[in-house]
Amino acid sequence: MQTNSKVQSLKAFLGQAGRAALVEVAATKGSTPRETGAFMLVSSSAIFGTIGGGQLEFMAIDKARQMLFSSLEGEMAAKRPEGVLSEGKRVPSTAPVTQPGGSAATLPWRGREARIEVDETCATLDVPLGPEIGQCCGGRVEVLIRLVDAKIEQELVAKAEAEEAHLPHVYVFGGGHVGQALAASLGLLPIRVEVIETRADALEGMPETVETRLTPMPEAVVREARAGSAFVILTHDHALDFLIVAEALKRDDAAYVGMIGSKTKKATFKNWFLKSDEGSEAQFNRLVSPIGCNTVKDKRPPVIAALAAAEIMTALVSHAAQASAAPEKAMAG
Repeated sequence: MQTNSKVQSLKAFLGQAGRAALVEVAATKGSTPRETGAFMLVSSSAIFGTIGGGQLEFMAIDKARQMLFSSLEGEMAAKRPEGVLSEGKRVPSTAPVTQPGGSAATLPWRGREARIEVDETCATLDVPLGPEIGQCCGGRVEVLIRLVDAKIEQELVAKAEAEEAHLPHVYVFGGGHVGQALAASLGLLPIRVEVIETRADALEGMPETVETRLTPMPEAVVREARAGSAFVILTHDHALDFLIVAEALKRDDAAYVGMIGSKTKKATFKNWFLKSDEGSEAQFNRLVSPIGCNTVKDKRPPVIAALAAAEIMTALVSHAAQASAAPEKAMAG
């Protein structure tokens, strides 16, 4: 069972952060590190997510923390009696005090400008991504920074839950050395991963970011999987591999079907699949085996896992693009 999803991590951050600011890519022009809608959360001592890193992100984090500091100072000042300063003296602010109604500042950088607009709870950074700030993307990004309130928090959690519900599924059959390594690699990606095993001990030590399932009939999992799923077969038993692969190849809506093994194993499966399981050449041709491409001749589990993870993610993205384009083609036709 999955114990550490993005939604859980988001809720944990919001629960521990206290005050936080939402930093969101509001608009982009040209080449940029992240797309519109990408976001991160910033607290006084931690961050969650990313808007692409580099100087742009450093600037956004700095501005977000200035806003958090100013907000805290404002609340503390409101609680003090009029004319009484903290401990009898004014505490210097490291952040500029913004007057009600907002203000705007334009910072020139060698002929180009980065514009900053600020009010009490919101700021907008309009930044050119050029050598002036130590980046050479060439585009321009507008970043919106808002202090997180109850409404924004609810919207973030609801959006994360909706995205998580529609994540593509990857089923890893087998929790051996490669299965463990593959689970760790896939667990870093924006997908839902489930490792299926017939042996309880093989599921021990799986990453918290993946789900696990113990079952005596792993091939049955293939039948109940939703459309667009990926199936990676690498169990300890070749006969079991064949049963699972055969079920997966019968799913015309699968994004990926891969089986670990040699060319000889693939040829043996083909002979059995076409003669004994009534499979077709078209179905067999969809099988990826060996997994992780053949360009790197390295059989160490972490290497196979890294190559296979990239291969699987590519297949998922390609399948999703084709699926979304299908209705448009049908309407155009």
